Amino acid sequence: MELRHLEYFVAVAEELSFTRASRRLHLVQSGISSAIQGLERDLGAALFERDRHRVALTDAGNALLPEARATLAAAQAARDAVGEARGGLRGTVTVGTMQSTGALDLPALLGRFHATHPEVQVRLRQAAAGSAGLAREVLSGALDLAVLSLPGPPPAGLTTWPVTEEPLLVACPPGHPLASRQPVTLERLAEEPFIDFPPGWGNRAVVDRAFAAAGLDRLVLFEVAGFGAAADLVRNGLGIAFLPAPEPARMSGLAAVEFNEPALTWRVSVAAPAHRRIPAAARAFLDELLRDAPQR
Repeated sequence: MELRHLEYFVAVAEELSFTRASRRLHLVQSGISSAIQGLERDLGAALFERDRHRVALTDAGNALLPEARATLAAAQAARDAVGEARGGLRGTVTVGTMQSTGALDLPALLGRFHATHPEVQVRLRQAAAGSAGLAREVLSGALDLAVLSLPGPPPAGLTTWPVTEEPLLVACPPGHPLASRQPVTLERLAEEPFIDFPPGWGNRAVVDRAFAAAGLDRLVLFEVAGFGAAADLVRNGLGIAFLPAPEPARMSGLAAVEFNEPALTWRVSVAAPAHRRIPAAARAFLDELLRDAPQR
């Protein structure tokens, strides 16, 4: 068993496609397929179910994936130790992020980090499954770090550091009856149809918890993956939405409405594995991010 074979296996497992894995690794697909077959012979078990339309992990593949990631991480840690001893920082950092990171200017941070550490490759992944999905990927080893929003304590196995926080306000059209009633109560807001974000997103969880704690139901008619999309629907009179405080002011055609207690806050943090050594390149990126954190 060779490290490169484990790297190929992890790439196929994460992409669930030999074609996408070959593009990611910049290798021909036949070479990856041959290496996977050799790995399966060494282990005496099929790692993938394959047909013309899909690739899926078998039970053996699912069992191997976290161990393969841990082995590759240990090998990278060994390379990092030697690299640091020689005075250079190299490696790859895989960072997950929400679509919006509030006051944290992530593109600027990435640019500065690249200028300071040109030999480090940063891979950025936006989360389709929101902060809950990002947390799972950090725990599984698919991500080194993640910028996310968790409404409560982090799950076991994660360490988080605060980055920034912003109050949530209600956005509605300027002519909406709520626009002239400030502040409003959750009870009054529960009478309106809502535009919100998918379950698993941190800001959605904050709002859901507030209504549940108040014993209130609300009607979410539209679920969208972005503040801009939510604002477009609000402008067209299709509902109201909770947005971080700066967003309504940046967008035309919206009124921002404050509401009575409880105050709702969208908290952004960065997460890393609690029980796994953070590679040197990821640690350097984390240190740079925390130096830039608006809240710190």
